[in-house]
Amino acid sequence: MKYGVPEIFNSDQGRQFTSEAFTGILNVHGIRISMDGRGRWMDNIMIERLWKNVKYEDVYLKAYDCIPAVREGLKTYFEFYNSRRRHQSLDRRTPDSVYWSTLPQKEAAI
Repeated sequence: MKYGVPEIFNSDQGRQFTSEAFTGILNVHGIRISMDGRGRWMDNIMIERLWKNVKYEDVYLKAYDCIPAVREGLKTYFEFYNSRRRHQSLDRRTPDSVYWSTLPQKEAAI
């Protein structure tokens, strides 16, 4: 394995994650299982919204035909999403501008 075996796997309680076929593989490899409680979908709402945007603003429009094209397309999209796309929830600022403005400023040497 390129990155090794994870210590813990977190998921929701969807059927695909609670099946013996799935959990059995985790158990065989000594991976602890953590499942979110019912109604925890709210914890994921921001990431769900992000991936909805990715799909509707990029993936579905471009219908990539191979994995290298997907990788390059997503790289380009996320550069746009973070540095040029203005977000209503960020007062029409970009994620980059919000992030960089929250970092502590270094004082210039005199």
